Amino acid sequence: MTNTILVIKHGSFGDIIQINGCLRDIRENYEDSEIYILTTPTFRSYFERCPYVDKVIIDERKSRWNIFYLLKIRNYIKNLKFEKVFDLQNSSRTEFYRKYLSNSVEWISSRTILNPNEKKEEFDRKSILERFQIQLSRANVDVRYTQNPQVTWMIDQEFAIPSSIKKNYITLFPFCSIKHRQKIWPHYEDLITKLKIKYPDADIVIVPGPGEYEKARNYNVKILMNNGEHTNFFQLSKILAGSKYVISNDTGPAHLAAHLGCKGLTIFGSHTSPEKVSIQTDNFHSISSKNLYELTPAIVIEKIDSHL
Repeated sequence: MTNTILVIKHGSFGDIIQINGCLRDIRENYEDSEIYILTTPTFRSYFERCPYVDKVIIDERKSRWNIFYLLKIRNYIKNLKFEKVFDLQNSSRTEFYRKYLSNSVEWISSRTILNPNEKKEEFDRKSILERFQIQLSRANVDVRYTQNPQVTWMIDQEFAIPSSIKKNYITLFPFCSIKHRQKIWPHYEDLITKLKIKYPDADIVIVPGPGEYEKARNYNVKILMNNGEHTNFFQLSKILAGSKYVISNDTGPAHLAAHLGCKGLTIFGSHTSPEKVSIQTDNFHSISSKNLYELTPAIVIEKIDSHL
């Protein structure tokens, strides 16, 4: 009988990108095992194409008071007889699953791997990829890729960027989810004006996600979509891979760009640091300010110019 491994990662998009190195390490350490991933409906298509995953289980994350739903999750875990569970979500919900649904399965989380003298609060101060490295290595996984996730497998080579977009283009992501509005840098309109003066041979484009099209129309840029629909993860990867430069708030697309190897810049406020979320690479840089209103377009342009 084939051994089975369960990995848990519900989201968000940036977090999904970050675990690619973890998944590759798990895949290479358990070559003869079937690897399942428990995730949310949003990321079904993503993981169905991921080369490090064999099967996808959907968790709708219904209320913990929904006993019938919890029994369904428990039966998945029980009936598939998982050899190990790698909890890469490390949330209160997945800790609940461990305590009440997993029975005797070996559960590897940021809680279960702590040494007796370690505290969870102190462990969580480390950068996200460092935490994953420790989590896997303490479970005897030979860790080679965890701290260097690469997602070039995501690029949709069949997707054609419209001929109306110059081959030399700069991609902007000026938006954030509603619950993270504090991440939004407020000076993109001025930045676009300065970019057009500084780089007259480059198009400035925005790739709106779901619900962002009307907001994108407020900017003097070209809007890049897929036949009037927002792009999927793989089409977005193709667009980013072809970009001259990427400029973004701290969002999922910024993490995607970073781990595709794109040149770019992400803008951080006081909500967290680039070191904490492990976004910086040789090509993908960051700039931070405790007050995003005081971070002027001139400062950002200077940073971009020194990079290019």
